[in-house]
Amino acid sequence: MRRTIMAAVLLLALWPTAPAAAHGGPVVLDVAGDGATGVTVRATYKDGHPVEDRVLRLVLHATGDGGRKIGPLQLNPANEGQGFYASGAVLTPGRWTVAVTSPEPNPGKAQATVQARAPQSVPPRQATAPRPDEAGGGGTGRWWLVGGALLLGAVAALALTVRRAKATAGRRG
Repeated sequence: MRRTIMAAVLLLALWPTAPAAAHGGPVVLDVAGDGATGVTVRATYKDGHPVEDRVLRLVLHATGDGGRKIGPLQLNPANEGQGFYASGAVLTPGRWTVAVTSPEPNPGKAQATVQARAPQSVPPRQATAPRPDEAGGGGTGRWWLVGGALLLGAVAALALTVRRAKATAGRRG
């Protein structure tokens, strides 16, 4: 009985590391544009799990229309999560054939056609008429002024009432 319990405990202790230990070897690289002038890559093991137990040395080469070439560039891990890599803004607008490779001990290679677009900027803010409650335009923007005047009047009335009560009490006594 004691041996069975010890074997079960040992099995449970080793179980969480078993899938991670199975990873290694070739990787699958998914290459795509980032919507502007960069490239993103998702790296997974052949079983579909993201490559999160190591940082890969991914290298990018790109050829654009008219024979433009970029690379070799090493890609850096991206903030999007484990197994994601990004180039940053390296392409000029146009059509590009992008190849990404990963050397040993985790070999991988992928190629994709990417349409790079000029980054979009935020449209300029439209001039609008101020709302009544903004910039002293009336409305509720001056509530503090009215509230302060009412508070000051209430304090003055209270002080006057207390003064009259003291004066009346002094005449009686």
